[in-house]
Amino acid sequence: MTEQDRTTPILTIEELEHTYGRVTVLDDVSFAVDPGDVTAIIGPNGSGKTTLIRGVVGLHEPSGGTVRYRGPDATRPIGYLQQRPAFRPGQTVREALAFYAALVGETEADAVARLERVGLGAEADRKGEALSGGMTRLVGIAQATVGDPPLIVLDEPASGLDPGMSVRIFEVAEELTAAGTAVLLSSHDLSLVERTADRVALLDDGSVAQLGTPAEIRAELGADSLLAAFESAITGDAGTVRVRGET
Repeated sequence: MTEQDRTTPILTIEELEHTYGRVTVLDDVSFAVDPGDVTAIIGPNGSGKTTLIRGVVGLHEPSGGTVRYRGPDATRPIGYLQQRPAFRPGQTVREALAFYAALVGETEADAVARLERVGLGAEADRKGEALSGGMTRLVGIAQATVGDPPLIVLDEPASGLDPGMSVRIFEVAEELTAAGTAVLLSSHDLSLVERTADRVALLDDGSVAQLGTPAEIRAELGADSLLAAFESAITGDAGTVRVRGET
């Protein structure tokens, strides 16, 4: 990957809007995702993170604005891990990954190599239903990398996991960027976001309240941590769910 490739956004989100009936969930959301970066979306419950993620991966059409993939031609431009990945009952991890690999012309050996990349090579013959929650997420990340998509999108990949497994999930995300892959993820774990993310988009009430590196956001808000910046930037109570309605 050339230096120019690394500085040209792989994804641009421009003036994105999404409504459900009379309820506005996203309003004028704009930012870019660069190759080789971890870009994190953070925000309180109900701020629109998952709606934004689903719009990026094409699971629904936005009410307004655009999402443009600007990366290289690829068999699979975007890999996606949903919040609660599930695999067919009775399948081994190897079988599940081999199925997805075959869809893009990869071999079973390629599938196992992807498991090894996330640290689960030794679990290849374990049944999917026997995996812990953290292992299931790691298998989901391995599946998201099938076909070597230039952009990987992870929706709350560490939600509900123990601290050690959460750290491993973020380590894998960071490792993916070493070869120039872009990672876009949403998370409530602000300490890991602060440690890992190159850029952060803080959503509040459906709009981007802050955008920049963790250090830039801390400096802008005079905070000594991303958590303190988060608490300073959002409106209302951080523990409540808020959905913007039409006025």
